[in-house]
Amino acid sequence: MSEGYKGRIGNLIRDARKHRGLTQHQLAELLATSQSAINRIEKGNQNLSLEMLARIGAALDSEIVALGAGPTHLRVSGPTTLSGEIDVKTSKNAGVALLCASLLNSGRTTLRKVARIEEVNRLLEVLGSMGVQTKWLNTDNDLEIIPPKKLDLDRIDEDAARRTRSVIMFLGPLLHRQETFDLPYAGGCNLGTRTVEPHMSALRPFGLEVKATDGMYHASVNRAVVPQRPIVLTERGDTVTENALMAAALHPGTTVIRNASSNYMVQDLCFFLRKLGVKIDGVGTTTLTVTGRETIDVDVDYAPSEDPIEAMSLLAAAIVTKSEITIRRVPIEFLEIELALLEEMGFQYDRTEEYDALNGCTRLVDLTTKPSTLRAPLDKIHPMPFPGLNIDNLPFFAVIAAVAEGQTLLHDWVYENRAIYLVELNKLGAQVKLLDPHRVMIEGPTSLSGTEIVCPPALRPAVVILLAMLAAKGTSVLRSTYVIHRGYEELAERLNLLGANIEPFRDI
Repeated sequence: MSEGYKGRIGNLIRDARKHRGLTQHQLAELLATSQSAINRIEKGNQNLSLEMLARIGAALDSEIVALGAGPTHLRVSGPTTLSGEIDVKTSKNAGVALLCASLLNSGRTTLRKVARIEEVNRLLEVLGSMGVQTKWLNTDNDLEIIPPKKLDLDRIDEDAARRTRSVIMFLGPLLHRQETFDLPYAGGCNLGTRTVEPHMSALRPFGLEVKATDGMYHASVNRAVVPQRPIVLTERGDTVTENALMAAALHPGTTVIRNASSNYMVQDLCFFLRKLGVKIDGVGTTTLTVTGRETIDVDVDYAPSEDPIEAMSLLAAAIVTKSEITIRRVPIEFLEIELALLEEMGFQYDRTEEYDALNGCTRLVDLTTKPSTLRAPLDKIHPMPFPGLNIDNLPFFAVIAAVAEGQTLLHDWVYENRAIYLVELNKLGAQVKLLDPHRVMIEGPTSLSGTEIVCPPALRPAVVILLAMLAAKGTSVLRSTYVIHRGYEELAERLNLLGANIEPFRDI
């Protein structure tokens, strides 16, 4: 391989081609060139014009060269009135869990309509570096996953692993595959902090011990240790429950998990594990009884359900812009509390009869929003584990409260600092007062006007600011929006289809 920029570009093109599941011959056909030319390009032995680079990027759906190579920003012109219909995409959190759970299966796993977001891309890079074959099958985002006979954990892509928060969910499935292994983890995620210790206490009954040094989890498994009594989770966390479920799936005995999360992504994982032949009782409750299997080797086809947090994002967009839109495929059982609260505040909407998601289990409806004048709720708004108001949906009530009449108190008791980012709405003209790290008081209604804001590092507050910009008068700029791409697929483009005016740009 020739060194220098041509070699590096050749590597990028080769990796992007493999990621798309194309042969050199197939890429050559798409570009109306020869396979030998593609071979020379990938080996760094070919001069490339900017036009050819652009054509290769388009064929591979991958930005090979970015002008300025800087972050992407969004320019929003408002105020906007939205109209039309939009489908809710499948759940990002379910997709991430199912990618991790595919490691339990020695057969072929096909996942339907997977959210094509940055978090998923990073996980695919990690899986690929371990020897797992992954392939996007079509434009519907169906994804095929075929594991190797033996995973190569020594070659794990550390850079990709450190750019995802989900790598900790490899612990549950991997503890059955190897007796010792190392996993890189994202900085700032040390053992003993509340984010990690609950995972350890959930997995110790399966014989897993983990030491964390130098940014690595060093895992060892004692096969003689199996759960002797119900596992009681110290925190009803989604990813903790998923890790315990995946560990239990390949334990041939019966495992009882108490204080389990019953949130949407956990239910999707349960439905998927049932398709793998794992017996699970109590789905949707806080006690799960899992009878696992010694081995799992099946060809499985599964479609995760739609994302209630994206549905709430679209609802908030309609409410703050006083728009009538139809949001299709809304997972209603995970939005009932939010809708009941919005009705109390004066929100008006129509809904269809319920119908089944593609997984055959989750209940969906179509919602049509009506322009509504909202008033603040009488009580504070706070999240609770399912079936309460979803923790990830709480921030959307900040921008809704900004256009409602009266004072609204939001209590974000779960996260240490997330509420602080909601004060950024003040730059657009909102009146958000930080009472302490967990509580904000919002006075409405306010007239929002455009400004420039650097995207906060937290996903939901970042989207809340983008939605406020839709309702703001004039031009707004939201800078460095990678965090939104981590959790949403083409959000700006899809809002534009409803009539928004959002333009992505880079600094050149």
